[in-house]
Amino acid sequence: MNQPSPLRSAASPAAEPQVTLGGRLRNLRAPWAWSFVGAIGVGMVTASVFGLSIAGNVVLTALVFGVFMVLVGLGQMLVITSGPGNIDLSVPSVIALAGMIGVHVMAAAGIFAGFAAALAAGVAVGLANYLLIRVLRIPPIIATLSSSFIIQSVAITQSRGMNAPPAALEAFANGRLLGIPHLALIALVLSVAIAVLLHLTVFGRGLSAVGQNPRAAWLAGVRVEATRCKVYMLSGAIAALTGVLLAAVSGGATLDMGVEYMLISIAVVVIGGTQVTGGRATVIGVWGASMFLFLTNAVFNALGAGAGVRSIAYGLLIIFVVVAAGGRSAR
Repeated sequence: MNQPSPLRSAASPAAEPQVTLGGRLRNLRAPWAWSFVGAIGVGMVTASVFGLSIAGNVVLTALVFGVFMVLVGLGQMLVITSGPGNIDLSVPSVIALAGMIGVHVMAAAGIFAGFAAALAAGVAVGLANYLLIRVLRIPPIIATLSSSFIIQSVAITQSRGMNAPPAALEAFANGRLLGIPHLALIALVLSVAIAVLLHLTVFGRGLSAVGQNPRAAWLAGVRVEATRCKVYMLSGAIAALTGVLLAAVSGGATLDMGVEYMLISIAVVVIGGTQVTGGRATVIGVWGASMFLFLTNAVFNALGAGAGVRSIAYGLLIIFVVVAAGGRSAR
């Protein structure tokens, strides 16, 4: 009859070290860690098959072209974090349109004006996507997919008489600082900014609350719809930045330069450990997943694997990483 209650035992000082240790162990099993395990594993395979020199070159290439996966993943991550069903399928079209607008404006008014115009276009698309979802009550997957067709049509009108990016921008986009590509540094700065936004600001805490339970967040005073509107605009802005940088690296903007990033932007978010049902974002996981996917694709290309073989192996590797990350919870 005089036994201590479970609640009192759990709150006792003797129980606190066990809780702390358990929290640390849970951190070691964090889903984002598996994306880095996959990337390191593929890197080791590359080094063993092709040698350290070639493996080093592949890693450096990943820090240039894999960075675009990071950028689109960051934008998609914010949208997915805002709750179940939220997704942005207009990313490829925004990349193409913003790249073309940016290059056109740069030719007439300079580099900074081009970036400003491209970012404005991305924010406008994000706002339009949100209005389709909120005002017309269209599901996000349908709203953003339908808007992508409209955006692509507008991009076609901008593709006539396309100029090359300014030489200074091309040199910067392909340059390095202390051996690290400028694009990787840009992505790193943006990643840190988004991590601070998510974890150290009222907006970030509100976004997490909205993703977990919109009604509870609203009752707690969070402006749910304003938060969702902002993440769609941020996604559009990040996709626009990606389009301009991709045009700079590629020597010009094309209509199809963003096509491959539709599914990749979702894959890096899922594999990186962000909760698909919303409420939990993982910035570092986007980096691990992007490096994993890029290195995997590079190995298949180097081995001369056909498109069918690459697709099967690619899918199996993604499934393996996802299962490894969530298998313990599933069991």
